[in-house]
Amino acid sequence: MEERLQQLVDNYRISAQAAEVVRATPIVLLVGVSGAGKDTIKHRLLEGGKYHHIVSHTTRAPRENGGVMESDGADYHFIDKEEAADMLESGAFVEAKKYGDNLYGTSVAEIEQAQREGKIAITDLEVQGVAEYKALSPNVVALFILPPDYAEWQRRLHARYGVQGADPADITKRMRTAIAELEEALRQPYYHFVVNANIDEAVGAVDKIAHRATTGDEFTTVDRSFQHWAEQLLEDLQDGAKLQ
Repeated sequence: MEERLQQLVDNYRISAQAAEVVRATPIVLLVGVSGAGKDTIKHRLLEGGKYHHIVSHTTRAPRENGGVMESDGADYHFIDKEEAADMLESGAFVEAKKYGDNLYGTSVAEIEQAQREGKIAITDLEVQGVAEYKALSPNVVALFILPPDYAEWQRRLHARYGVQGADPADITKRMRTAIAELEEALRQPYYHFVVNANIDEAVGAVDKIAHRATTGDEFTTVDRSFQHWAEQLLEDLQDGAKLQ
């Protein structure tokens, strides 16, 4: 099964009909370094009723998150590998990836549901997934959420570990991932950068960009100014990584 699943993922191509669904639906994708606040921003936007959460599929088992067990249909659609293979063969995914032994993917049905509801489809994703969406539709809106600065990012990251204290190896891994994601985002012309110094203001900024971009007016001078913020954070991260 593992070999079959990997082969299906490697050879997967979205159907023309499914690609048209993606192009016809307003979609917002949130990216950000760990601790930037993209999950909080996403949930706040969903509370307003104007957005549809794109719930991903995965073959991994549910796990405890923040003391609460993950819920099927809310956190993920939990499926087995046989069902994942069937979905790949039938062209049911927009995009699908394997991480380790497990598959993660976005179904066409989730995008169709957003379209039926007349809502903006939204989810958080990594930069590679965003690139796949953008290849299908240039109208997809990509936002990279940034912490205010390197010191605040470190504070938020360490706070995640609670009383047991930070895991140095995990901190190093997250730092390297953040550097790679920022480097890739800064290479692309399509990212809006939003600084999350105040959650209310960040949620408002993302909401405004999402609605403005659907009318074709994608970037402003304010958007462009935050790119310099991203460049400074990347420089600080690279300096911090040298000290690890």
